[in-house]
Amino acid sequence: MKRVLGNLALVVGALALAFGVGEVVVRTLFADQNVLYPRYHTDYRYGKYTLRGTRPSSEFTYTSIDGKWKFVTNSKGFRNAADFPYEKPAGTLRILNLGDSHTLGTEARQDFTFSAVAPRALQARGTAAEGINAGVSGFSTGEALAFLENEGVKYRPDVVVLGFYANDFEDNLKAGLFALEEGRLVEKKHEHIPGVRIQNVIYSLAPVRWLSENSYFYSLFFNAVWEHFKTLAAKAARASLPTEYAVAKDGGPSPLEVDLATALVLRMNEFCRSNGMRFMVVDIPVRPGALQFGSSLPAGMAERLRASGVELILSGDLLAPYQGTAEMHVPNGQQHISEFTHTLIGVEIARRIGGERPREQAPAPGIIPARH
Repeated sequence: MKRVLGNLALVVGALALAFGVGEVVVRTLFADQNVLYPRYHTDYRYGKYTLRGTRPSSEFTYTSIDGKWKFVTNSKGFRNAADFPYEKPAGTLRILNLGDSHTLGTEARQDFTFSAVAPRALQARGTAAEGINAGVSGFSTGEALAFLENEGVKYRPDVVVLGFYANDFEDNLKAGLFALEEGRLVEKKHEHIPGVRIQNVIYSLAPVRWLSENSYFYSLFFNAVWEHFKTLAAKAARASLPTEYAVAKDGGPSPLEVDLATALVLRMNEFCRSNGMRFMVVDIPVRPGALQFGSSLPAGMAERLRASGVELILSGDLLAPYQGTAEMHVPNGQQHISEFTHTLIGVEIARRIGGERPREQAPAPGIIPARH
């Protein structure tokens, strides 16, 4: 027995030493390229859908060479310190913000995401306002739509803002919640929780949570595994599609990806209109190079959306004066939009809302469904 315990202690010691050496090597050689980014996803049930979201009632940090950012989530997993009852306060204008990690505000302070800036700008003008940050890292437009129709609408927002980023085209295929059949948008499945089950297990352990926020060696390993399975999921999604329709000709999104994303956004717009909510789409800029930006929305898609009455905040209109002069994205790390860009977006949202008065509380939840 003593020999077994001794051997076990030797193995544990050897593993600890190897981990320590690995940590020193990664910190020395790769700290500038690595990020400490715990995703902390878990699953939520919204009507018939089971979707991922950020763990509720949590506090954690994200670290890269650019800085350290604190995340605080409420009991619903939103990046808000306070909870929001479904019935909003009388006389308060409520903004519901949907999207991926750019909307969530990865690499931005909590109070300087556009979800926080817009209501603050409105408050400075004398309008009582609040912003719900329901952004989720990795979220697709399809997931945002399912959330809006089954959960977001319950908060009776006056304005719904969708942050649309270029990788949403591919993410919609990977999620597989919706598809186009003979030009019609149809529901294909009702669950998308990639990696959540294993995260529910490992992040229930305090030592793993500590490693995810403090160990570069652990982070390098976890991120490598995560990216590997993301790549496999993307290949699987594309393999099931007609090649001539699924593959882009110019390196941009394929015709199918554009058509699917357009249909999803149009359904969100119709749903918001049917339920008396104003709908805006923010074109989250891509980063082709340092101090540069590009649009996430192909010109043809933007024209189709605008022709259908979708209100767009285009990055070209908003950021053109700063091309080549300002950091519109965080320079290293994962290069999400910067607090500068968040502020411009938030102020523009507030400007457009202007003196709009909050609508009276609608009776809950007699929700009007969008046409399918």
